Amino acid sequence: QVQLVESGGGLVQAGGSLRLSCAASGRTFSTYNMGWFRQAPGKEREFVAAINWSGSNTEYADSVKGRFTISRDNAKNTVYLQMNSLKPEDTAVYYCALRRYRGVVVAKRWDEYDYWGQGTQVTVSS
Repeated sequence: QVQLVESGGGLVQAGGSLRLSCAASGRTFSTYNMGWFRQAPGKEREFVAAINWSGSNTEYADSVKGRFTISRDNAKNTVYLQMNSLKPEDTAVYYCALRRYRGVVVAKRWDEYDYWGQGTQVTVSS
């Protein structure tokens, strides 16, 4: 069983930055692909970013390209989401997810992921 715990959310002004962290339990973290999703009130959960097991491949939603960076530290069993130039429309609960898949290709659909964290709130004020 894998447990994922997000941290780093909070309230920030537009144009500011936050770094989210997701710590995973278990010794097999380094073999699996990871993703970040978000869900705003009244909206569906949407893909934000994903990274493959080695960190050699990343994908981003068009809405965050150039502003967000996903990375991972397999020695610390942690995946990060650096968020810069934040906008009010980035306000949402952010979730990290683990996909039990070891490969270069990363997934963008939420139903392709097997484990989820509890989420962390990010609020961007205008």
